[in-house]
Amino acid sequence: MTNHWVDLKNADVIMINGSNAAENHPASMMWVNRARDERNAQLIVVDPRFTRSAATADLYAPIRSGTDIAFYGGLMKYVMDNNLYHEEYVVHFTNAATLINPGFQGPEDLDGLFSGFVDDDGDGFGSYDKGTWTYQTDAEGNILRDETLQDPNCVFQLLKKQYSRYDLDMVSQVTGCPRDKLEEVYALYATTGQPDKTGNIMYAMGQTQHTVGSQNVRCMAMIQLLLGNTGRPGGGVNALRGESNVQGSTDMALLAHIIPAYMATPNAGSHPNLAAYIEKETPATSYWANKPKFLISLLKAWWGDNATAENDFAYDYMGKVESAGNHYWISLFESMHAGDIKGCWILGQNPAVGGPNARFEREALEQLDWLVIQEIFQTETVAFWQEPGKNPADIKTEVFVLPAADAMEKEGSIVTSGRLIQWRPQVAQPPGEALPDHDILNLVALKLKELHAREPGPFADPILQLNWDYSGGPAHPVVGELIDIAKVAQEVNGYAVRDVLDADGNVIVKAGDLLKTFGWLQADGSTACGNWLYVGYFYPLPDGEGNILPASKRRGQKDPGGLGIYPYWAYSWPVNRRIIYNRCSADSQGNPWPGGKDLIWWDAAKGSWTGWDVPDFAATKAPGDAGFNDPFIMKTDGKGWLFGALNEGPFPSHYEPVETPTDNALYANQKHNPVIKIWRTNEGGDVGDTYGDPSQFPIVATTYRVVEHWQAGGMSRWLPWLAETQPEMFVEMSEELAQEKGIRNGDQVSILSARGKIQAVAIVTKRFKPFQVNGKTVHQVGFPWHFGWGGGAEAPALATGDTANDLTPHVGDGNTTIPEYKAFLVNVEKA
Repeated sequence: MTNHWVDLKNADVIMINGSNAAENHPASMMWVNRARDERNAQLIVVDPRFTRSAATADLYAPIRSGTDIAFYGGLMKYVMDNNLYHEEYVVHFTNAATLINPGFQGPEDLDGLFSGFVDDDGDGFGSYDKGTWTYQTDAEGNILRDETLQDPNCVFQLLKKQYSRYDLDMVSQVTGCPRDKLEEVYALYATTGQPDKTGNIMYAMGQTQHTVGSQNVRCMAMIQLLLGNTGRPGGGVNALRGESNVQGSTDMALLAHIIPAYMATPNAGSHPNLAAYIEKETPATSYWANKPKFLISLLKAWWGDNATAENDFAYDYMGKVESAGNHYWISLFESMHAGDIKGCWILGQNPAVGGPNARFEREALEQLDWLVIQEIFQTETVAFWQEPGKNPADIKTEVFVLPAADAMEKEGSIVTSGRLIQWRPQVAQPPGEALPDHDILNLVALKLKELHAREPGPFADPILQLNWDYSGGPAHPVVGELIDIAKVAQEVNGYAVRDVLDADGNVIVKAGDLLKTFGWLQADGSTACGNWLYVGYFYPLPDGEGNILPASKRRGQKDPGGLGIYPYWAYSWPVNRRIIYNRCSADSQGNPWPGGKDLIWWDAAKGSWTGWDVPDFAATKAPGDAGFNDPFIMKTDGKGWLFGALNEGPFPSHYEPVETPTDNALYANQKHNPVIKIWRTNEGGDVGDTYGDPSQFPIVATTYRVVEHWQAGGMSRWLPWLAETQPEMFVEMSEELAQEKGIRNGDQVSILSARGKIQAVAIVTKRFKPFQVNGKTVHQVGFPWHFGWGGGAEAPALATGDTANDLTPHVGDGNTTIPEYKAFLVNVEKA
């Protein structure tokens, strides 16, 4: 989230798209309803299904799954055509005025493609040479801008051209949303472009789990920039995370392309040594110019005294990849299936149920030599070899199960969607031999060091020289001493390895002391830090009520300013800032925007910025100073990027899902995202990467969650009360489709895709309605993805059913490869 949960109460209009917040993030609705009660805020819900969120909305707009970019493109066109954008914000705080290379061409010029497309093998998919996707500069390298927004090569004019055909009729034709409903939604949300208003967009996996998922999120960011809603109370682009610590896991780099705090994973080709990494990854401008401090402090945290200037701070000890894209989810399972990956270690996941094309992924597990799983129940992944219809004797994989602790059975920090780092105490002991994940990993690391000391092999130093001493925790009756988790927290927070000096030679932090701010990090090896964004989260700070506590343990309830900032409650990264890019909360002269949501502002008498949040820039930067109106400090030009290059283009374009019932009405010759990877392993086989067409599978399908179950069911289907409230797999369908198929409410039905067949109970409902798309009727169905056959025979789940992801395709987004769970084709038959 750019903002935070409590800040939802400050919005004037709230749009929920790609989320059923009322059911899956119910606590968020308290703040949504606070805004409605106290500010007369309006709620818009955009969803293919009339959800519990839609039931409480002021305005509901149904759209076909996979057409969000058409919907958003239409909103941007409406805002620009009717001059409803926030002009002062757009001119000063975004790159709308920036001039683009005259050689740049877009989809209106090239029928769905941008300039630079290279089709490597003639299949219509490839990559881009981004040489024309650049800013114009003068002879000194200064970026050229036209703040009248009239130059045909400025971003604003190119943006108008990009969405020139996304009018109400076209968007209705693509999305299936009635024209009048679109116009209502656009008109209402566009009111937040008024300087005294703000609008908030809330989204979840319904936006990201598409082959254009990253560009869906880009659209939301662009809309918020056009309307002046980013960096302001009641605004922002706000991801509703599906787990209590998804944000934390992302921050700590549980993604293939990053190391902690969003630095790039070292590449074997382009980052062969520390100097090459720093040269390639460190821009001359933006706050990322400090990246050497962040990286070297991270290396010092990992290898301690063994990381020295003489050995490039142990940079050579870091693992390096040839391509991060080869290590994302789908790629990993394709490699397992091919036999290239021999072993796999899974923590707290159930891919046998949760992975796309799950039959294929379960077959991939059968190709492993060994599988280690840390789990709390005997999930379908733990017992994949017991799947009905399988003969365990035919499966070679040796499975090791390590009993793990539930979240409430371990101490440590979590990071909410709003970047709030909260320390959570242990409230119960794990049963039997079960251990917290961090204690399991500690035991493994200690054993690895022991084994490498005994038999070093060709390159043991990265293991032997690890800075690994977290001893001092409680005693366990089976394994002995456990981790002192506070030591891990202190390392992540960062500390001084030796005295840290300022420019005048004064000591600003003594050796061994914790760091208060990432401004104290150094590139000379004098500081160690496991995550630069988290500096300060374990530093002792006042809680506003007379106590000094590690910042993430604070629970102070004072709210100076009344905006819901609560600066004494826990700690928000970065530097306890609650709304990022908050320079945008004041106008181009530093004065608060009208509307009574004053957050920070320039105080001329004090010669500094003041207010209720931590400024997102130097507090003494005054009107007239360089960069005063460059609020987006992580961008090289300091501006919010309306024009910003992802793999498939600098502007989002509507492309149909890989499986679709229709052609692309906007770009007849470019049906799909041109940069996605199409896997074709065992295509056409009983289990393989096979894709359907509407002649066999005419119905759009999507998956979702219900409030009674959690993700792939590993924490809910074994619990009697939850199993009783939602006991089995179901499929929701419209009354019109049910009549067409001869299906009644409660019937058992078969759902078929090109990859498999499942059975479910039919729920015939008004929540789905047929769409009119490109002149024809298109039906959509939906079903939850929580269910599986029940896992291990010794302790099966209490709520069972066929697995939704036996039907979903093994294809993903053009940037992250997140699977396209939310739009694929099926057929439905009475069983």
